[in-house]
Amino acid sequence: MKTPLQELNSLPIREFVHRLGGTFEHSPWVAEKAAEGRPYSYLDALHAAMVQIVQQSGEKTQLQLLNAHPDLVSRTILTAESESEQAAAGLTQLSPQEVEKFTNYNKAYREKFGFPFIICARLNNKEAILTAFPKRLAQSRSNEIATALEEIAKIARMRLDELIS
Repeated sequence: MKTPLQELNSLPIREFVHRLGGTFEHSPWVAEKAAEGRPYSYLDALHAAMVQIVQQSGEKTQLQLLNAHPDLVSRTILTAESESEQAAAGLTQLSPQEVEKFTNYNKAYREKFGFPFIICARLNNKEAILTAFPKRLAQSRSNEIATALEEIAKIARMRLDELIS
């Protein structure tokens, strides 16, 4: 059930964080800091504030956020949000050959950059994601951190859209 933004604005910080803490994967600190900026007039303003919090958090914290995300097509236990997002991209219905491709790309990516490949799965399908891997592997680390954070912002926006009316 979606919560009206005005209601979120009036909630105690603990409840605000409870409701929005999963917007950024395993990183409720973003919602906690965003609670300090209330009230928000529009969902766009809340999202922009959360993205700005991440952008201003420093590289060490940003890397922790990136590493909170699972590898695509991973056997690790996923959050409900990540599981749904990967399913929407067709990543739960892969052939053994496709699983092998994802596994190899994930390994190469993590070895090069030190964090998992992050893409807004709901805006892509498995073919688009497989096409993106080599392009992203060719980027510099600083460019790839920026790209991954942009993808996280897209993911967060879609999660907020599901939570807030």
